[in-house]
Amino acid sequence: MTAPPRPGPALRVSIPVPAPAVREFLATEAGSAVLLLVTTVVALLWANSPWSSSYDDLWNTHAALRVGGASLDLSLHHWVNDGAMAIFFLVVGLEISREATTGELRDRRAVAVPALGALGGLATPALIYWLINRSGTGASGWGIAMSTDTAFVLGMLALFGPRCPDRLRLFMLTLAIVDDIGAITVVAVFYTKHVDVVALVLAGVAVIAILVLRWMGVWQLTPYLVAALLLWLAVHASGVHATLAGVLIGLLVPATPPRREQIETVPVFVRALQEDSTASRSALAVSAARAAVTPNERLQHLLHPVSAFVVVPLFGLANAGVSLDAHTLRTAAASPVTHGVTAALVLGNAVGITVAATCAVRGGLGVLPGRVRYGHLLGAAVLAGIGFTISLFITELAFDSEELRDQAKIGILVGSLIAATLGSLLLRFLGDRMPLCSPESDGLPPPLPPQPWLAPGIPVHH
Repeated sequence: MTAPPRPGPALRVSIPVPAPAVREFLATEAGSAVLLLVTTVVALLWANSPWSSSYDDLWNTHAALRVGGASLDLSLHHWVNDGAMAIFFLVVGLEISREATTGELRDRRAVAVPALGALGGLATPALIYWLINRSGTGASGWGIAMSTDTAFVLGMLALFGPRCPDRLRLFMLTLAIVDDIGAITVVAVFYTKHVDVVALVLAGVAVIAILVLRWMGVWQLTPYLVAALLLWLAVHASGVHATLAGVLIGLLVPATPPRREQIETVPVFVRALQEDSTASRSALAVSAARAAVTPNERLQHLLHPVSAFVVVPLFGLANAGVSLDAHTLRTAAASPVTHGVTAALVLGNAVGITVAATCAVRGGLGVLPGRVRYGHLLGAAVLAGIGFTISLFITELAFDSEELRDQAKIGILVGSLIAATLGSLLLRFLGDRMPLCSPESDGLPPPLPPQPWLAPGIPVHH
């Protein structure tokens, strides 16, 4: 389908735009993964350069918002982790809501295998970490290795092109959605240290306000965004991590498709604009077009580029700056926290996802069609050990000690690098060499009829 021309009159001066291939690349998770990788490398180089003190000074700089006598004063590091990351989690919530309403999460058999795989990928890394850190100061880090970095994994799969079945990408996307639900639940339940009941009640009032807007059928985004800001402020004041407000908003913004009559009214307003191109008729036509698209999809279209290409790379820049001097590396090499995180990322996801998904397929709970083989499943499960964004996020919540945080971050970097390398090799050399996961649902040709085989139209003589 040919893309329509850009709306509005042409500019008098031609401004060059990126080539279609570049725009397509930047519009994928692979583009976000590359930006995250670049900012991570920049953070590591900066934190280990002669100007390393400026890295800490920058992120410890405070910035305040004041309205009258009320103020919100946070360091830049906390503005990124508590504020900007709420946008990331909001997009996650929008994706979960959309998939559950109109996408793959509606089909039980389609979601059973990745959902059980995600549960295995949540429980097994936590168990491995706990076995290595049963007690001591590092025991609270068991949640660090539980989450897969969706951008990195999908970006790695995109590099394989046609060698990676589309159904495998869909499997990993669905797995990542269920995985994110589990990680968000862990943050809310286990990494909340204190709760302000009054602020939590105010957060509940904001949630009710969003539900009322949804019940009334409000399709404009502005009321939801105002309620979202109030919800974020209330959750932040409550002691529960403020990013959870983003998840709640994403889950509550309506994702149900509009009624047919709403869509059919759009041409009426367009014809009125064609008859008389006034500002008021233009505004009505634009409003009619917006009302024909769900608030969920419009908000996701607005915020996903901001999350993928601004928030996530900025988060990597603010959190990946670990000092890699000789003392830190020696300490990490002997640290059970580093060992636990690395082993949990590499072994936990590989074993947990592969075993749980295979049991679901063999038990008839679901299928993996689309020519997905066990080699693909194993390689993707190992790639799922790339735990970066949410792993770094939980590290900040799990430990108060900067030394333990550095040890965990080194474990995340090492484990993610091993998972990316090993997973890529497995997909490259085993992807097409193992049996199909669900051959009966793969659309293979039916068996040939019994002989003799004759050309059509030639009668058989007895």
